[in-house]
Amino acid sequence: MPTALTRTTVGIIGAGPAGLMLSHLLARAGIDSVVVDHRTRAEIEATGRAGILEADSVRLLTATGVSDRVLRQGHPHAGIDLRFGGESHRIDFQDLVGENVWLYPQTEVFADLADARQRDAGDVRFGIAGTQVVDLTTPSPGILFTDADGVAQEVRCSILVGADGSRGVCRPAVPEAARTHFFREYPFAWFGVLVEASPSAPELVYTHSERGFALISQRTESVQRMYFQCDPDEDPDAWPDERIWAELQARVCGADGFSLKEGPVTDRSVLPFRSFVCEPLRYGSMLLAGDAAHTVPPTGAKGLNLALADARVLAEVVERAVSRRDHAVLDEYGPRALARVWRAQHFSYWMTTMLHRAPGATDFDVRRRLGELEGVVGSRAGAAYLAEEYTGWSGAA
Repeated sequence: MPTALTRTTVGIIGAGPAGLMLSHLLARAGIDSVVVDHRTRAEIEATGRAGILEADSVRLLTATGVSDRVLRQGHPHAGIDLRFGGESHRIDFQDLVGENVWLYPQTEVFADLADARQRDAGDVRFGIAGTQVVDLTTPSPGILFTDADGVAQEVRCSILVGADGSRGVCRPAVPEAARTHFFREYPFAWFGVLVEASPSAPELVYTHSERGFALISQRTESVQRMYFQCDPDEDPDAWPDERIWAELQARVCGADGFSLKEGPVTDRSVLPFRSFVCEPLRYGSMLLAGDAAHTVPPTGAKGLNLALADARVLAEVVERAVSRRDHAVLDEYGPRALARVWRAQHFSYWMTTMLHRAPGATDFDVRRRLGELEGVVGSRAGAAYLAEEYTGWSGAA
């Protein structure tokens, strides 16, 4: 059977938030694209992912006509609690910077974007296999794959975007001599659980304790998401419900009597993480976006927001490059996107190191971190810095 050929302006590998948002924004500018992903739509929707949306991310979803469901079904949060020494200290976003964030899982963002692309007759192909990228340094790069029906396909485009995650095919297709990796490994991970219980707090609670970090988050009125710091080699199966609850309760307990509402644990997993950036973000006719270009620790709630910000900047740059028929304009994307990425890297690293207890930490290390936390909650300027970084940088890049 001969290979089926499709020609388009922009080929996008990866149908996550970065890839679908980019395709949506390009369509609004009258630029055609084809999006491919090896996962099926059902597989992506079944992958549980957290989701804290910055104010600008919410505005991007609603103002560009993706969906207003985040406003109807998401949960606006006007602050977070920093908990240490057995007490909670609220960082009031509204008072400090006049912004909210929204609790809205990434799977819901994906569903909104996928529905919008289907509504607008976008060309999105799920469940493909054998993806290859070719001719990246030519004016007509290509994507080779087998579609969900087993038919060999070839997509030729003017601009190729790799938004296929940290384990995709696009970043490794750039010769090692043409890319630099910046990364930091962390000596701990998160033990994440989904539990059937009512919320223990109205907003997120970030906890520093002698036993290590814990995060109390929410999902719905009856399902909650919680995490506690653990060793990266921890075996989730070695933790029955009773042990999980004992550890979580021990990390959040204090003189104020705060405790968690318990229920059955329906999912448990260990989530290692690291800080990573690939530079540059352009190689020939291919540009990288989202997790293909960078990852951050989840402590700062920046990963999904960076993916959406990448798409916004990239759509603006691609639109000008196409209208001017000048691919030199694509060089603007990397510096603009990376300015936000590195700011997010700093904030995520700062939150991570301030709240976690590193293996081998000395008494000095522990006391210094407590002093740092006291400095944040005891100073309006310190609290405002955290609030501004957490809620995002409106109008930046």
